[in-house]
Amino acid sequence: MASLKNIKLKILSYKKTGTVTHAMEAVSAVKMRKAQERALGGRAYAAAALSVLERISGTIDTSHHPLMSEQTGKTCFVIITSDKGLAGSLNSAVIRRTEHEITARDLTHEQVIIIAIGRRGADHFASRGYDVRARHENVGDDISESALREITDSLLSWHEMKEIGACVVAYTNFVSTFEQEAVARQIIPITPEVVREIVADIRPARGRYAPNPDEVVHIPATYTIEPDADSILAGLLPRLLNIAIFHAVLESKASEHSARRVAMKSATDKAKDMVKGYTRVFNKARQATITREVSEITSGMEAMK
Repeated sequence: MASLKNIKLKILSYKKTGTVTHAMEAVSAVKMRKAQERALGGRAYAAAALSVLERISGTIDTSHHPLMSEQTGKTCFVIITSDKGLAGSLNSAVIRRTEHEITARDLTHEQVIIIAIGRRGADHFASRGYDVRARHENVGDDISESALREITDSLLSWHEMKEIGACVVAYTNFVSTFEQEAVARQIIPITPEVVREIVADIRPARGRYAPNPDEVVHIPATYTIEPDADSILAGLLPRLLNIAIFHAVLESKASEHSARRVAMKSATDKAKDMVKGYTRVFNKARQATITREVSEITSGMEAMK
């Protein structure tokens, strides 16, 4: 009976686990859709800013602007990971992509500055001796663009003082519900090509929000700039930089909830399989116990005769 009791306790345990993981799967699905909708909601603003930048770039030579030209200095990495686990290989993929980028650029620890959004990335690089200059943990799903201006202001200040010459944002791009891709994009110097990639990535490759293949892309025309290009760029480029970081955070949030949804679905399915397996074991053990008891009763009746 003790054996049957233990099996029954395991069945109950797996059922409870399955209930919890199923609830987490449903919550992650809702949060994923909200993160996607928030990113899509800001896409028009990002696309309009990109259009202005493309028109200015087509009218004048913008390579002289500090934020659009190469300069010497350290390289800052804005690394976006999650504070929580249970999301598969999401965080490790971003960390590996960042380390690959550092190696590809042949950078030493002293040449790298880290701004970590999310505890996982901050802990990883701090434990390996990197200069984690800023940590932003417990970033909620309702984060606003204005909340990230502190990071943008720091980057602009360091770049103006020539402490950094480049900045790379590493995050997880949401491709589809079952596919997320760790990417690293250089946002300083900022170029129309980089912004165009970020705007394009706001819409997933597949699903209800995927772009229409018949959509026509209009090439912007050049136009006269007033009061002057430098004034426009001075106001536009910091905003584009902030938009790039903001949308990277939103993409990471959608990817995190999507990865957690998939992980929790797998856990729920595994819990159901374990319940089925242990239920079969329980039924066999109970049947064997009943058969043995019937055999003992029959043997006792025969002995009494």
